[in-house]
Amino acid sequence: MINGVHALLFNRDPDGVRAFFRDVLGLPSVDAGGGWLIFALPPAELGVHPTEGPPQHELYLMCDDIEATVEELKGKGVVFTKPIADERFGLATSFSIPGGGELALYQPKHPTAIPNAAG
Repeated sequence: MINGVHALLFNRDPDGVRAFFRDVLGLPSVDAGGGWLIFALPPAELGVHPTEGPPQHELYLMCDDIEATVEELKGKGVVFTKPIADERFGLATSFSIPGGGELALYQPKHPTAIPNAAG
């Protein structure tokens, strides 16, 4: 039986991203050996969307209060690449991670499969 999700980020600065997840986002981790950190994530859900183009995957971090979360992360030096936008599915923005690339952050408007999450 499936009991979790293991997501992968490929990046030119893996040590920087690991430090960012550990020190800035505060995600707990275990060392799988040699400093290779595996991070625990908050509860997750998976949506499946139609596409006319090639298949793709996206990773969004979720929060209950996007304004407060953005301010907290800005206070830790996180650089946001997009203003908060009101999308059909929720309030969304993106921020830079070390080594290039971005992660999306959103506050859902829809019902969520995560117990006690906003939606």
